[in-house]
Amino acid sequence: MKVLKEFKAFINRGNIVDMAIGVIIGGAFTTLVKSFTKNLINPLIGFFTGSNHSLSELELRLSSKLVFTYGEFLNDVINFLITAFVVFLLVKFLYKTVMKPKQAAAKTPSDELVTLREIKDLLASKQGVQTTTADQTETKQSK
Repeated sequence: MKVLKEFKAFINRGNIVDMAIGVIIGGAFTTLVKSFTKNLINPLIGFFTGSNHSLSELELRLSSKLVFTYGEFLNDVINFLITAFVVFLLVKFLYKTVMKPKQAAAKTPSDELVTLREIKDLLASKQGVQTTTADQTETKQSK
């Protein structure tokens, strides 16, 4: 029973739900990027290289049994670069809009701290006045 309660608490945490949503959206985004590369980028590369083949059909045939499909690899590299760039932009946006304001809010001192600093400054200024008066008295006596 205790294990089930702990599991329920674990599942109901906001972070786990957010992570699950991120994984689902990430899978859909990966499919979108693959389609973008296959249906738009590959034909453009074929157009500029003067070939009717898509990028994924490029291969190096050393023998009938040994075929290197480097086009598929280039296709995967392009998919990775697009995905990594979009994730970079997303993290940069989130850091700028969500993380920075939280850090700035954390840096502002609380009201209690401000009050304590004012009290400290007042005490220091009173001690400075007494020290100044004592210094003047010592100066008059030494003359």
